[in-house]
Amino acid sequence: MNEEVSAFIENLNQPWQIEVSNRLRQMVHQSIPEVEERIQYKKPHFLKDGHYAAVISPSKDAIAFMIMNATGLAFPRGFEGPAERKWLKIREGDTPDYELLAKLVIQASSTL
Repeated sequence: MNEEVSAFIENLNQPWQIEVSNRLRQMVHQSIPEVEERIQYKKPHFLKDGHYAAVISPSKDAIAFMIMNATGLAFPRGFEGPAERKWLKIREGDTPDYELLAKLVIQASSTL
């Protein structure tokens, strides 16, 4: 795991954001065993074979988890964005379905 990504997550303002970001990060690594991670555009990006697979994007009151290469996948309610990338905004107190997110990440990254 990339030290810059670890430092980025540990320096988030809210404890719940750190917890959610760490869970998302672990889920991505379990879903895409060969994933690479780095800080790009001031946020953690996850790549498979040099192509973007997922992004963790914190804001003041949410963590947006973006799944790239999403064209053609069926996303449940709550996801936003254009066909090629979808994101879910996670706010304090939300209980994201990490299993569902893992399945979507696996599907989206399978063609990268």
